[in-house]
This record gives sequence, C-alpha cells and structure tokens, in this order.
Amino acid sequence: MPQTDNDHRPALVWFRNDLRVHDNPALHAACETGRPVVALYILDEESKGPRAPGSASLWWLHGSLKTLQANLEGLNIPLVLRRGPSQRIVAEVAGEIDAAEIHWNRRYDGGGIELDKALRSALKDDGRTVTSWNGNLLVEPFEVKTGSDGWYKVFTPFWKAARETIGTPRQPYPKPKATSGFKNPLESENLDGWGLLPTKPDWAGGMRETWTPGENGARQRLQTFVDEALTRYRDHRDEPGEEVTSRLSPHLAFGEISPVTIWHVASSSDNPASDSSVQKFLSEVGWREFSYNLLFHFPDLGRRNFQEKFDAFPWVSDDAALTAWKKGQTGYPIVDAGMRQLWQTGWMHNRVRMVVASFLVKHLLIDWREGEAWFWDTLVDADPANNTASWQWVAGSGADAAPYFRIFNPILQGEKFDGDGHYVRRYVPEIAGLPDKYLHKPWTAPTSVLKDACITLGKDYPKPIVDHDKARKRALAALEKTKQ
Repeated sequence: MPQTDNDHRPALVWFRNDLRVHDNPALHAACETGRPVVALYILDEESKGPRAPGSASLWWLHGSLKTLQANLEGLNIPLVLRRGPSQRIVAEVAGEIDAAEIHWNRRYDGGGIELDKALRSALKDDGRTVTSWNGNLLVEPFEVKTGSDGWYKVFTPFWKAARETIGTPRQPYPKPKATSGFKNPLESENLDGWGLLPTKPDWAGGMRETWTPGENGARQRLQTFVDEALTRYRDHRDEPGEEVTSRLSPHLAFGEISPVTIWHVASSSDNPASDSSVQKFLSEVGWREFSYNLLFHFPDLGRRNFQEKFDAFPWVSDDAALTAWKKGQTGYPIVDAGMRQLWQTGWMHNRVRMVVASFLVKHLLIDWREGEAWFWDTLVDADPANNTASWQWVAGSGADAAPYFRIFNPILQGEKFDGDGHYVRRYVPEIAGLPDKYLHKPWTAPTSVLKDACITLGKDYPKPIVDHDKARKRALAALEKTKQ
C-alpha cells in the first residue's frame, strides 16, 4: 500500500541469496510502496543457522556484491554492508532508519528458517511490518504434496506434481524504477575490508578467467547458453569436453538470476532449440527444486543419512586416499581431470561430479560427508540443497538415490563421455601424448607407447591408487555387511 503523506519512513530490504535487482520479489514489493528503500547485506559468520560459505563462495560473493551495489546505486538505493549476527544487525539497521517495513526472500534450510522466524517476531514486536517472498524457487516445498498430504521423496512424481502446480510461471518482475532515495547517511562497512578475496596465495586466477560473478554476468550467461548451446543440450550435456551446459549454477546459488527468468528465457518462442532440449534443461532446474524440497522436509540432509540403514555402513578412514582424490592424483584420468577442474575453476561438469563422487564413496569407501565438505569449500556453486542431495544420491543413502550397487566405472565413463580425450587432455596435460585408446587407462599402455608419450607411471602420473575390480567387490561386500 502506498505511503501516506505523514509516513515517509523507509522500507528495508534484507538481501541474502538473492543478489539481483531484476525479478526480485522482495525488492519489487519494497519499491512499489513508494517509500525510500534501503538495502542490507550481512556477512554472518556467527549465527547458528545458515551454513557459513566456503572459500570459493567467498571469492564469488565479493564480485556479486560489487555488482549489486552498483545496480542498486542506479536506483538510488544504498546498500548497507554489515558483519555480525543477523538477528542483532537487522534490528539495529531497522532502528537506525526507523524502517516501517522489512522485506526479504524466503530461505528453506532449517537454520535459516528458525533465524527468520525469531527475527520476524522481534521486528513485529517493535511495530514494524515484515513480509517474506518466494524469490528463489519456481514452487515452494510446502506447495507440492502427495495425495495423502505428504511430501515427495522421488524426483519424477515430484516434478510431475510440481509442473502441475506451477503451470506457467508468473512473468518476471522488471528492474524497479529509481526510488526517491534515502537521504540520511548510513554507516556501511567496506567490501574490500571484508577480505573475501584470497591474497597469500592468490589461488583464484583460474576462477577469474572462467567466471563473471554478479547479476550482469548471470544474465549474459543465460542468453549465451540459449543462443549458442541449448539446441545441443539434450544430446551432448553429458560430454564434459563440450561447452553445452548452462553453467548457471553459481549464479542461481547466489540468486543473481531467478529460476522464473530462466524458465521464460529458455521457453521463449524465439528460442531455436527443440522442445525436447528445453524440457530436458528445465528438468535439471526441477532437480534443484526437488533438492530444496528434500532440505526443507529433512533439514539434516547435509549431516545425516536420509536412509538410516546407512548409519551402519563401514566407512574407511584413509587420509592418503582422500588427499589423492582432492588433488586429482588417483591415477584415473577422468576422476583427476574433474578434481583439477574443480580446483582451477571452482566448478565441475555434472557428469564428472557423479563419477568423482562415486569413486570417493565406492572405490575408496570414504564417507560421502568428506566429499560434500570439500565440494562446499571449493565450488563456486556450493548450494545447501543441491550439494547435499546430490552427494546422498550418489552414495545411495539419499531420497530417490542411485542404488549403492551402481558403481561408476571411471574407465568406461571416460571412454563413453570423453572419447576424444579433449577434457582429460586439458586438465591432465602430463598424459596428453597418449593415444585415445590408452588415455583413460594409462597403466594398460605398452612401455613403448608410454615412452613415446614421455610418461613414466608413478613419476609423471600416478598409478591407480585402487584396482577398479577389487574396489567394486569391496564396495559390494560393505553393502552386504550393512544389510546384515
């Protein structure tokens, strides 16, 4: 409702994982009031609640906030940066500006929900209006229910029901018009002073070459994908050496673009892609929705096995093997290429994510939580729902999980999806000289072939840290032991 003449108090928008001005329901609603608008972002490393971001995410956050600050400036909206516990700081800023209204887009992790509920109650007690919005999902977890009023634990029926609930998503909100501006100066911390960027050493060179964090980069990434790659998506999305996937995941994780915008741009009648490619792509957006459905209903998704029977699984503690996996030194080229791509760029192709995760859990018998924690720290798209749900899916311990006995063969996966070796040769250059026939299994190459390629196994490139056949048998035996 527009303000009355005697109420010029501002509206406060609390940004979290929604760092954009286009199609941002909370920002849109605040601007529609006609009040001056103040934006707030809090770097909260103290509250018990939302998981603290990993190192790669902090690097991304710096660029994302820098873009958001500039875009809000064009709307006469100051972005206040504060560091500390959210509950205290939101109340403080609301008091400093005497905010009449506070708007935010909803979160779906257990800690975030609890924090938001407590804060909403405190702000209302202060006489302020608090409104939350759906700014991050196509459909919220509590909107999709089974016939028995339960929640879905299997993706296919979930996505079918979700599609029926969604229908055609609402049109994206446009960028707001410039506001009247909040005239009083506000104390804001300096983004550079937060020290989000690595310095000694600066390990972010590969990420800078690969990504453009921020809303502007997100919108450009989406348009490039639709114009240049979506037509090939259905048939080639599993090939890591091809530039066919959208690479929108980090932009989605930080809310620099909304799934509603993605849906409409991908489904546009101007899009030359076939409907089957579009639907396949949208189903991947649907997997993200399903992951949030799981996290909302099972808040311990990142800490506990969804299937309790896996609590008895005989995990192995092997620091040397875990380190070899992290560094891309397992002796299996497709696994090592994926882990090195992750370290260099902060991202990994989805097919390869499944292969490296399966290798850790099933070839090495290392607890999926170890891998999930490494991904959380090194992925620029680390997401509390996607990351955990996908790790549990591969481990076999999750909802709608791949059965544990489905063990990816890293040799066959490499040969099938990287047959020309383009991906492996890029990230494992020390074996680039091998013929395709031996590239994904260098230990089978004759001595003369290895010599011609200037490779000494165990020196230039490691021998496999486990034998695939033996590791498979060991994994299946561990599963049987769990069943008993």
